[in-house]
Amino acid sequence: MSQAFVKEREEQWLHEVPPSITALIYYLTLENNGIRVYEKKMVRDSENGREVHVMSNGLSYSKDEKGVWYVI
Repeated sequence: MSQAFVKEREEQWLHEVPPSITALIYYLTLENNGIRVYEKKMVRDSENGREVHVMSNGLSYSKDEKGVWYVI
């Protein structure tokens, strides 16, 4: 019996993305149907000093103390 389809890629969640901005951009671009997502600016959170990456998809992302990405 042959396989009816070939899966393009395994689904990945934001918290599974490696903690680099390059990996985040790659992940967001894939999630955006291949339309390039880029970093518009980076600011520091005044409360905790963490980097906040404002992206072209309209959302901002940061990493927690374990280096895991999350949406702000």
